[in-house]
Amino acid sequence: MKYRKLGRTGWDVSEIGYGMWGMGGWTGSDEKESKRSLQRAVDMGCNFFDTAWAYGAGKSEALLGELIRNNADKKLYTATKIPPMNFKWPSKREYHAEECFPPDHIEKYVEKSLKNAGVDAFDLVQFHTWEDLWLQDDGMVRKMMDLKDQGCFHAIGISINRWEPWNGIKAVNSGFVDAVQVIFNIFDQNPRDELFPACHKHHVGIIARVPFDEGSLTGNLTEKSSWPKGDWRNTYFVPENLKSSVMHANALKPLVPEGMFMAEMALRFILGEPFVSTIIPGMRKRHHVEMNLAASDAGPLDQPLQKELEKHRWDREPTEWSQ
Repeated sequence: MKYRKLGRTGWDVSEIGYGMWGMGGWTGSDEKESKRSLQRAVDMGCNFFDTAWAYGAGKSEALLGELIRNNADKKLYTATKIPPMNFKWPSKREYHAEECFPPDHIEKYVEKSLKNAGVDAFDLVQFHTWEDLWLQDDGMVRKMMDLKDQGCFHAIGISINRWEPWNGIKAVNSGFVDAVQVIFNIFDQNPRDELFPACHKHHVGIIARVPFDEGSLTGNLTEKSSWPKGDWRNTYFVPENLKSSVMHANALKPLVPEGMFMAEMALRFILGEPFVSTIIPGMRKRHHVEMNLAASDAGPLDQPLQKELEKHRWDREPTEWSQ
């Protein structure tokens, strides 16, 4: 495992981190398997774990807390997210800071998350939805700074809405945030346009989420793919999105080198972006952990393949199903 700096925090975080959404709220998650997978990640050198209160109403945070206690001799970096008070994802332009992140709500959920995990402090606390206009709300900003000063967490971050990397640049330029979490993968390359240069200028860490485009970049989806009732993926991969996602993924299959899976290619493509601090694939099974973390040892792709994949950029606009 190789490590990179998470912006101005100075933390050396593993290039491949751990996204903990799936084990908190997706169907097919098994708690024993989740615990084995988390421990295997630690054993392989992963030290950055991203969770949220919304991942099973604290279930994922509790798993992270147990992992920390079981590895007291290691430094594991912990990141969680405060849910918006209206519990609506993603944010919309008409949502105001006072209806999503009023000061009392922020404090309440930071305390909930600390209790769920059984820790005195998180390394990073992020807003689970974000609008750059919210920076104008002094109460929200002051509350976060107060809680940081109290030692509840050490750094502040935002999780940027799907396909809207522009909607975080003001936060980066303001100096308020230490890290941004944004979708970046073979298809979603638009953070490179403005967001990444701004983060580089202000020494803000970049957490790349959704490296597999919710599954399409594993190469395993077909137009007939389906999931159990209640699974979030049924609401995301509506027919129009599933068909288009499969079509774009199929166009990549001839480019996958012999002996390599598409998922590995997807991770190593992101490793080729020097501004990215860590990548957080969702992992629920031990063999997924082993395959994904091995990408760090393999390193970035060869430049000719990297450049060829850049041609598969797919610019998309948020819709009602994109969440």
